[in-house]
Amino acid sequence: MSLLERLQKEKNTEISDNKNLRAKKIQQIQEDPYASIKSKIHSRIIDEIKSDALKDLDDDGSEALEHEITSIVENILNEENSYITKNERQKIISEIIDETIGLGPINPLIHDPTISEIMVNGPNKVYVEKKGRLVLSDVRFKDDQHVIHVIEKIVAPIGRRVDESSPMVDARLPNGSRVNVIIPPLALEGPSITIRKFSEKPFDVKDLINFGTLTPNVAMFLKACVEARLNIVVSGGTGSGKTTTLNVISSFIPEDERIVTIEDAAEIQLAQEHVVRLETRPPNIEGKGAVTIRDLVRNSLRMRPDRIVVGEVRSGEALDMLQAMNTGHDGSLTTGHANTPRDMLARLETMVLMAGMDLPVKAIREQIASAIDIIVQQSRFKDGSRKITHISEVTGMEGDIITMQDIFIHKQSGKDERGRIIGDIVPTGIKPKFMEKIERAGVMLPSDLFTP
Repeated sequence: MSLLERLQKEKNTEISDNKNLRAKKIQQIQEDPYASIKSKIHSRIIDEIKSDALKDLDDDGSEALEHEITSIVENILNEENSYITKNERQKIISEIIDETIGLGPINPLIHDPTISEIMVNGPNKVYVEKKGRLVLSDVRFKDDQHVIHVIEKIVAPIGRRVDESSPMVDARLPNGSRVNVIIPPLALEGPSITIRKFSEKPFDVKDLINFGTLTPNVAMFLKACVEARLNIVVSGGTGSGKTTTLNVISSFIPEDERIVTIEDAAEIQLAQEHVVRLETRPPNIEGKGAVTIRDLVRNSLRMRPDRIVVGEVRSGEALDMLQAMNTGHDGSLTTGHANTPRDMLARLETMVLMAGMDLPVKAIREQIASAIDIIVQQSRFKDGSRKITHISEVTGMEGDIITMQDIFIHKQSGKDERGRIIGDIVPTGIKPKFMEKIERAGVMLPSDLFTP
């Protein structure tokens, strides 16, 4: 045997050993010494508790059911006469409660306030986002079917379904957290769940200032823009905090105005009293009955709104949104995916073309230039922080080009010893052209607000 063949054989042996080691670790993780007793407990719970009690639970009903489940588990553990430590006993009770009336293994993650996102990549890999960083958790599911069971518990209460004919679905949890689900055959590594958690108490402007997302001066400026009924687009990448910022900007809308919100999965949390919330509907099993954001935007124009807030524009509804902004519905708000304010304008142009209308590009750009007043660009930095990086004014047209100018930009000055970004959003020295409109609305801003 040549040296090359011997080295290749040793390498193959090493690869095989590593695979076996990984498989053994996964098997150890999946093995549960209390699996048989948990199975017996589940059967007893199904027999002793009416299925109706597991459906519509208010807080009091849920608490009573927890006591009942705890009692059943304690009785069975006592009958078994096996020695189980107090901690293990409490762990079994918690797992059974989570499995019965919660979302199984991920239920503790849902209630952990330090976790902002949960990502289930099949039964054996559950990642969480803590302080902006992704971490592999020690949570595991039994198998793919266990994940599917949790998915069904998420989507069933809101009338959605997930199966081979409809393997992708957007949903939401009762607390407003956004959920995306995709299952095999599209997901090759097993069923996938992505949960974007929202705070039980919506963030306000003071929270965003404390997080470093914006500054008091920027907050003052955005509040003046909302009160002056300027049309605002919040743009940014996935997970950059667009919806949170939109929530805070929306909180500046006066209480005496009628607001209509339009979303794929309802997540905008407004404190105002006069709010009508609309949500899209997917097609039924026959492929009929779908209601899109575009349908809802059109319908909202007949609902006498003072403000229209669209959770996100991503397709032909951009045309209807621009039409609304240009026909008397000033002060409307929306979000969109883009890397820069200039890219957001290009994306709006593309989305209008997706509406299927054979419009000349110049006409589309004129619509955009007259409809959009401000683009607020937000980014997620490498340290996990979310910050507003640009506030740009759309000033009009020069020839065939939409003109813009930056009012505020984020300037990074370095990193601290923990690797966190040091920087702030500062004025560029340019005074926006719409200042006259702000003053007409009776809003007075400090004269040095735009001084660098």
